Amino acid sequence: MNTRRTLLAVVLAASLVFTIAGPVAAQGPLDAPLRSYADVAAKTMPSVVNISTDRVVENAYSNPFLDDPFFRRFFGMPDDDVHGRGRKQVQHSLGSGVVISPDGYIITNNHVVENADKIIVNFHGEKEYEAEVIGTDPPTDVALIKIDAKDLPAIEIGDSDALRIGDQVMAIGNPFGVGQTVTMGIVSALGRNINLMAYSDLIQTDAAINPGNSGGALVNMQGELVGMNAAILSRSGGSQGIGFAIPTNMAMKVVEALKDGGKVKRAYLGVLPQEVNQSVADYYGLDKVEGVLIAQVNEDTPAEKAGLKEGDIILSVDGRAIKNPSMLRNIISLSEVGHEAKLEILRDGKRKTVKVKLDEFPEQELAQGGKSSGGSERDETLEGVTVQELSPRVRAMVQLPDDIEGIYVFAVDPASNAAREGLQQGDVIQEVNGKTVTTLKDFKAALKEKTDRPVFMRVYRSQLDRSIFIAVPR
Repeated sequence: MNTRRTLLAVVLAASLVFTIAGPVAAQGPLDAPLRSYADVAAKTMPSVVNISTDRVVENAYSNPFLDDPFFRRFFGMPDDDVHGRGRKQVQHSLGSGVVISPDGYIITNNHVVENADKIIVNFHGEKEYEAEVIGTDPPTDVALIKIDAKDLPAIEIGDSDALRIGDQVMAIGNPFGVGQTVTMGIVSALGRNINLMAYSDLIQTDAAINPGNSGGALVNMQGELVGMNAAILSRSGGSQGIGFAIPTNMAMKVVEALKDGGKVKRAYLGVLPQEVNQSVADYYGLDKVEGVLIAQVNEDTPAEKAGLKEGDIILSVDGRAIKNPSMLRNIISLSEVGHEAKLEILRDGKRKTVKVKLDEFPEQELAQGGKSSGGSERDETLEGVTVQELSPRVRAMVQLPDDIEGIYVFAVDPASNAAREGLQQGDVIQEVNGKTVTTLKDFKAALKEKTDRPVFMRVYRSQLDRSIFIAVPR
């Protein structure tokens, strides 16, 4: 009996402690008090607005019966109204936005306001304003609009770089046009690129995001804006637990540029970056997969002027470790034009720092080419790969540019390491282990070097009209 009473007392004490202390905070130190979800919602919801847009389009509807003058007269239609062409329709769409300053500046997605003839901002059914577009940036899907109002409830801007996978977040918006809604979830992943935007470093969350949430707020448990809801991955069109938000650190840099001149000036390096996989890391002697490989340095660019070379691995920019090409592109593009960036690179097994003065991104980046060669013998000195010298006949058959030289890949065994690493039939191997190859003799000799590492090749791919690097385990 005493044992049961003791056990009951322990259970009640534990329950009392949980009731008083509450669950552990989702963010910050473990001893920090947890905000109620209702407190977070009350603080942030007034800053999130509903956005409706009108766009006037020509009526594209066509009815073959209306080609007949008799039917047009029968239905009382004028003869010049063939197919109903010339009639205009108004298309309506809904989205969300976030007030970022008391004097009326609001951020939303570019795709929410793109080509809109009229933009209406609604504060939870209380008051409506017509908005003007200050500027848009399609590459990041960020837009800045403004309404004529003062003393608006501006949201607090948080540091999106401080987010961790597993942190709790709340999404606020106007899903399906039903009205303002909040949903809870966690940060599922960081630094996502889903190829919907040219520059993306997206926050992935399982907080329910649906059509109409676009442009709405993703906030942390301190009630700070850490992201702007932008996209979902879904087969049904509704939330399936994979939503994406643009981080505030990216969005606010774009906003400042739009405020200043209505346009984003982007810096650039002038290189073609490539992922570093395990085979590439092994070839370079890296302890882990890190950085990005420079597959190409374009002519007359900041990279070429600074002395960057094809085959260099960029490990960090201004002290920030680089994990993938998308991250490199984002960091460089959001830097100030004229900024002298400090790049830590790996070259010939040694780490060194290179300073690059960044220029403004031109309308079009120019690519580079190579040179030429000949021969016809086939050989299999790399397991699963059949190669052939580039004779004039082979070059003509595969329609290869005259300025490309190397060894032609005639066939690749689908089960080989080379195929798994991405080598394809039709590729032209230009370098092996840092050595230029134009004959089978060159190719065989280069393969005999650095045999304790993967075979590292620079390969021209005609479909891409550029060269890439491929490392193949032996």
